[in-house]
Amino acid sequence: MKGHKKLNELASTAICGNDISSSVLYVSALAIAFAGQYAWITLLMVSFVLFLFRKIYGEVVGALPLNGGAYNALLNTTSKFMASFAATLTLLSYMATAVISANEAVHYLHHLVPSIPIIIATILLLSFFGVLTIGGVSESAKVAIGIFIFHLASFTVLSAFIIYFLANHGLQTFIQNWHLPFTGGSITKAIFLGFAASMLGVSGFESSANFVEDQQKGVFPKTLKNMWMVVSVINPLAALFALSLFSIPVLQSEPYQNTLLIEMASHVGGNWLSILIGLDAFLVLSGAVLTSFVGVSGLLERMALDRILPQYFLKKNNKGSSYRIILVFLILTVSVLLITKGNVKLLAGVYTISFLSVMTLFGIGNILLKVKRNSLPRPEKASWLAIIVAIAAVVFALIGNISMQPQEGVPSNLSVFLEYFVPAIIFITVMLNRTLLLKLLLKIIHSVFDPVRSLVLKADDKIVSLIDDINSQEFVYFTKDDDVETLNKVLLYILRNEHTKKLKVVTATKNGNPISEQFRNDIKVVDREYPKIKIEFIELDASFGPDLITKLSKEWNIPINFMFIGSPGDRFPYKIEELGGVRLII
Repeated sequence: MKGHKKLNELASTAICGNDISSSVLYVSALAIAFAGQYAWITLLMVSFVLFLFRKIYGEVVGALPLNGGAYNALLNTTSKFMASFAATLTLLSYMATAVISANEAVHYLHHLVPSIPIIIATILLLSFFGVLTIGGVSESAKVAIGIFIFHLASFTVLSAFIIYFLANHGLQTFIQNWHLPFTGGSITKAIFLGFAASMLGVSGFESSANFVEDQQKGVFPKTLKNMWMVVSVINPLAALFALSLFSIPVLQSEPYQNTLLIEMASHVGGNWLSILIGLDAFLVLSGAVLTSFVGVSGLLERMALDRILPQYFLKKNNKGSSYRIILVFLILTVSVLLITKGNVKLLAGVYTISFLSVMTLFGIGNILLKVKRNSLPRPEKASWLAIIVAIAAVVFALIGNISMQPQEGVPSNLSVFLEYFVPAIIFITVMLNRTLLLKLLLKIIHSVFDPVRSLVLKADDKIVSLIDDINSQEFVYFTKDDDVETLNKVLLYILRNEHTKKLKVVTATKNGNPISEQFRNDIKVVDREYPKIKIEFIELDASFGPDLITKLSKEWNIPINFMFIGSPGDRFPYKIEELGGVRLII
């Protein structure tokens, strides 16, 4: 956040790493349930897919280092609706992650202290991290770092005890499991479903992109590498340990599916080690709740800046936190917890489909960035083969999770997902088309209330005023010497994506940028072509750059994110993040 200390590598990794590393508590058991002795292979497959996504995320966020993740990628390459579609999925993913993680954390605490009331304790845990996030991202990072280090240390201690145990007792259990006849249908199908289930272990990988503006320069790609290394080691290793300690039928039974690491700790180290792992589970799952609050704050603030969400959410406290966003998200998570009456496993479908869909859309955003914004500088590039393989793998995982047969009496993943997704996307659609809906409302009022002329006129005046207020926002397009075709694309983009009647076309003529007569004529052509938008052409004896952008934003009272440029080339003297958030539309 501007004006506040940015996060270093450890802090940034910890915030998103707690979410992805907490998967070790459940993903190994889940993979074993579907893939049996081949579970560790499916987890290594997930590691490979995540390796491909490192480049994908690195290229997109490197080119467009702004908060919002998949939303920001699609906003700068497609339309606001597609970007909002991705944002809705991301929001649902964070909502489900926060509620499920908080509830599971309290269940682990309840395992240690049975007198704790689960629902009340879950609400208190959600509220604690809501208040912590309101206190500022730097304060949140301190807590996240402590949880992350404790989690890795606890797993290291557990691993040491397991290795010592196996050194004394041998690997006969693993060998027996490996040669055990597979009874779950075909091995191919088992590995497919095991891979699909194992992909749940990468939730949180997308979070770093949602608060990249809060990170120090060069930190973002390091967070991706660190998360990949952690999940590539601990998840397959946990599956190998489990298959070396217990038989597959035991691992597929209910107690071991729910608390596998605690069972492993109790088996090799006794009661004190199981208590340590139980405490670690409570803390790292709590850290995943923190990840959700930090990630959703960056995402929704960006959406509010782009007027997809009400400007009400942009109010900040003296710590630089968008506290209204955090409070609304807290209320949302608590209400979901109460609606499900604590049975938050119903949210598994929302959690699974949402974050896998977000990863798919991020890959698609990378493709669009290559096609539409190829000249935009970026620190690294993902190969076409890597993008296609990564997207295909996530789509297969998505299909696998949708096709999994739920337990008897439990609704399917897809049906639960749609129950939450449909209302959310309707709300976003309403916000995107609010002027159209207001006009429609105006027509309805006219037809119904024409007999009561005075009432109609009053309503008419008020709504027209509201529409005019929305359309009164001016936008700015910086250009050097675009041709009429490019200017036409600019006007088409504004008509399709923004609510405005005013556009300033600005050219900075200093340092040898003369304005040709052809360009002046082209401006007049598009001005006549689009009578609904008033085009004001402005020549400035200045150099284009961050200082000019900031100066004009203050003088004209136009937010920087309502200022546009075309995609810069390799010779462009500034990085896109130095321009304060201007939008790329060509």
